[in-house]
This record gives sequence, structure tokens and C-alpha cells, in this order.
Amino acid sequence: MKKIVTFGEILQRWSPLGVQRIGQGTFYEGQFGGSEANVAVSLAILGNAVEYVSRIPQNSVGDACLRKLRSYGIDVSDVVRGGERLGSYYFEKAADIRNSLVVYDRKGSSFWSSAPGMFPWADIFGRAHLFHCSGITCAVSQSAADATFEAVRAARDAGLRITCDINYRRNLWKYDGADAHKTLNALMQYSDYIFGDQDEWAVATGVPKIPETGMMADSQLDLEAYGRYFSEMHRQFPHCSEMMLGLRNQITTNHHTLTALLWYKGTIYRTRIFDIQDIVDPVGVGDAFVAAYIHASEKWPGNPQRCLDFCVTAAMLKNSIVGDFNLVTEEEILEQMP
Repeated sequence: MKKIVTFGEILQRWSPLGVQRIGQGTFYEGQFGGSEANVAVSLAILGNAVEYVSRIPQNSVGDACLRKLRSYGIDVSDVVRGGERLGSYYFEKAADIRNSLVVYDRKGSSFWSSAPGMFPWADIFGRAHLFHCSGITCAVSQSAADATFEAVRAARDAGLRITCDINYRRNLWKYDGADAHKTLNALMQYSDYIFGDQDEWAVATGVPKIPETGMMADSQLDLEAYGRYFSEMHRQFPHCSEMMLGLRNQITTNHHTLTALLWYKGTIYRTRIFDIQDIVDPVGVGDAFVAAYIHASEKWPGNPQRCLDFCVTAAMLKNSIVGDFNLVTEEEILEQMP
């Protein structure tokens, strides 16, 4: 069976207990996470053959990281060992009117110093049928961005389907010459499927987002406006046949509404707006969208409405799970689908 391949930086996530601020924390919870690893784990739990490719240090932390990925059935045989340390981030949970806070510690990490020529893409893609990438890998460093473009070009040459999560992270684009708009736009040109929220699409395309004020469970979206919006996106990315726009309204820190629109070969599909009133952990919701859509599109090809319903339901359920990984099964998602 040919595999789905994801490529990116896996991180150590540190959170002070409860809803303490970073400066208050005496004890910290540690977990592994990171967008592309989150997608790999979710895909594996949903029953797919998955390979995760990265660069991690040759030490006990790197060993523990690989054991965790293997525990979900993920192939890590082409992970490159090297560099100084695993990247990390600190996550301060939201409380009442205070938003969550993320502080990255990635500069100088093993993946930060990734570069073209380090990964045997011809061999990897000879065993694969789909490659998933993310804008985050291009934001880490120039050399990591170069390695990402080497990968997508090799995937295109090998005839793989390419999926891309825009994943714009404002706090990461710090290296000399970093240009989020130019780089993300170029990455998306290779993609068959693109996911992002409105802010991310705006950065990557330069097209202003459509205002959505106070989206509630019974709100009506302006589909004519979104039709014009997606037409412009398709003009910019003519190779792309499937585009998803995630929509989230944060009413309070633990009460969100969530939905998405799917442009599939010229037609827009919509699904229900979920009203989520007890958010446990919103990290990784976008990754849950992406993984569930990839899974659904392969299990129910040519049924975009079912695929959209499935992936939005999976993302809704991720809000109930602590940590980056969406630990829900296909059966659990189907039980909650509209």
C-alpha cells in the first residue's frame, strides 16, 4: 500500500498547569506536537498508511519523539538525525477574556537547519501517493524553506497529489529576506488541495477577507460573495482543484462557532455551523480539518459534501482533546456528523 507522506518540524509543547500564565508556572506539562506531525497522527488513527519525514536530534529527546510517533503506527524510517536540539513552544491556555499565548523556541533547532539534499525524496515518493506540506516549514528558516520547495518539486515530478495547509504564523517569519506572501503563494502553486482560514488566505493571496461578524450557529453566509472570492483564488491557483476556507468565531475563550466552505472543481459546498460551548484545547483544529479531509477524499472520492461534513466534524471534536493530536476515530466522527 502506498503511503501518505507529511514533512515538517515536530516540537515539544510546554504548558503551565491549568490556566496559569507562563511566568507563574512551577510545573509544566510536556507533549509532542506540530502541525505536520498532528496531521500524520490523525491520518494514522483514521486508518491510513503514513510516513512522517523530519530532522530531529540524535539524543534521548529525539528517541522519545520517534517512539511516540511509532506508537501510532507512523513510519519514521526516513527521519534524518542531526542538529542540536528539538524545537519547542510554550502554550499558555486561554481563560475568561484572556486569549491563549504561544511563544516559539525554534531557532537553531534540528529542523531549523534542514537543507536541500538531506532527504531522499526519490525513494520516499516512490512509496507514496500523496504529499502533505505546510507553510510553517517555510517560515522556520530560509534553508528549511528551500528543503520544502525541493520536496514539493520532487513530489510533483513523481506525480503525487499535493495538499497544502497555508498555516501562516506571524511570529515565525523572522529570518533575513523572509517574505510570507511571496513564499506561501509560490508554495500553493504546486498544490492540488489548499486549506486555510480567512486571515491565512489573505496573507498568501493579497485578497481581503470577507467580513464575518458574530457568526452564530444559525447565521447565513453570503455564498455569492464567497463564489466571487473562490473564483479569484482559482484564478491565482489554476492547478488547484479543491480549496477549503475554515471559519471560526471566538465568542469567548471557551465558546466558539466553527464551520468551513469547500470549493470543489468549481462548486461551493457548505456544512453546518458547530456551536462549541466547552473548549478544552483549540490547538491543532486546522490540522484536524486537513487530516480528516485527506482521509475522507480518499475513502469517499467524488463525494465532496460527505468529505466536508466529515472534516468539519473532526475539527469540532478536536476542541475536546488536550494536546496537539486529534485522537478521534472514524467511527466517532461519523457518529457526530450532520
